[in-house]
Amino acid sequence: MTPAEVIRTKRDGRALDDAQIDAFVHGLVAREWSEGQVGALAMAILLNGMTRAETVALTRAMTHSGVVLDWSQARLPGPIIDKHSTGGVGDKVSLMLAPIVAACGAFVPMVSGRGLGHTGGTLDKLQSLPGYQSAPSRAALTRALHEAGCAIVGASARVAPADRRLYAIRDVTATVESVPLITASILSKKLAAGLQFLVMDVKCGNGAFCTTPTAARELARSLIDVAHGASLPTTALVTDMNQVLGHSAGNALEMAEAIDFLVGRGAREPRLEAVTLALAGEMLALCGLASDAHAGAAQAQRALDSGSAAERFARMVSTLGGPRDVLARRGAKLPTARVVLDVPAPRDGVLAAMDTREIGLAVIDLGGGRRVASDAIDPAVGLSHVVTCGARVSAGQALMRVHAHSRAQASAVVARVLRALVIADSALPLQPVVIERLARAGKPRRRSVERAS
Repeated sequence: MTPAEVIRTKRDGRALDDAQIDAFVHGLVAREWSEGQVGALAMAILLNGMTRAETVALTRAMTHSGVVLDWSQARLPGPIIDKHSTGGVGDKVSLMLAPIVAACGAFVPMVSGRGLGHTGGTLDKLQSLPGYQSAPSRAALTRALHEAGCAIVGASARVAPADRRLYAIRDVTATVESVPLITASILSKKLAAGLQFLVMDVKCGNGAFCTTPTAARELARSLIDVAHGASLPTTALVTDMNQVLGHSAGNALEMAEAIDFLVGRGAREPRLEAVTLALAGEMLALCGLASDAHAGAAQAQRALDSGSAAERFARMVSTLGGPRDVLARRGAKLPTARVVLDVPAPRDGVLAAMDTREIGLAVIDLGGGRRVASDAIDPAVGLSHVVTCGARVSAGQALMRVHAHSRAQASAVVARVLRALVIADSALPLQPVVIERLARAGKPRRRSVERAS
């Protein structure tokens, strides 16, 4: 069948059958479909949607467009689970979550991504550690899982290659926002990673892709139902992204905060701790290592407080080529910016709200993110000591600190950040950090996992 026939079917609002979807995915990988044809079908899907069956079929086809990992030969003595976040500003949760869950007996081959738009990327944060290998060989990845129980790495070019090309085209054709295409993109990579279980963190708010609870719930429900259809047990938490998560935004600064969080150096920011423990509890309950999410969160807290999670993190970093003394103060050898400038409160009052997306864009202005995929990232720049919404402040008090490589650059970002903050006479109602939990009743079919070639 020709690409035009497939495009016409979806353009006219009809469902694609499995053969049409397979032809599309094959054409993506073999480059038998032009960019214009791929963009046309993506736009038709954005405008007309896909049924759940179509989305499952697309997810399966994209999963099997490349290597599908099989962990049976690795003889990992525990469940294999991962978590995926839809992205936010200051979202460093994965850096602590993977070693916490590993310390509780699970194995976490966490396939993470780079920054996208105004949101930061876990791989970019990790690569602020000198020597860290985010694209290890299969043998090195397996060794890290055996030694640390977790490995946070990037997706190989051989994993779900159909998604790699489709996403690049969606990014330049204004079709990123399609829920079925987002669902297939996320789940195809997770299924190809050989997971047995998955927990989703769907961010919601002015710093997230889903700005409303309704949109977040729609995406979470799609992910759960399609994962269920592909035989991957999945649950989701909808969490708040109406302010920076934690006290920092920027790659090396977030890495430093994550290390301090793990070793208990200073107070842990309460919202960051709540999200991390809630996701850990959900993961441990889903894979059968805890009786329920509440018990799992308590187990995770013990792993954190005992230092065993920090030890797992250190093992992961050193096994994957990073600093061997990463937990020691300055042991991570993180880069630092030349200029640090406070963002002063313009008056007495309460930090009532922030435009979190603008905060994320301010980090990009500093060089801490990408405007185009080819941009190099400066790991040292960003924001630290971010004050939490609801805090009472005095005129001149630092609301956060800008880390930059020139005073002019820092001053421009100070002005931009101030425009994104609301100082009021009294506090506004705040969203709870964990807004909602979603799951699907019933057990999914057992999924067979193919061996990687």
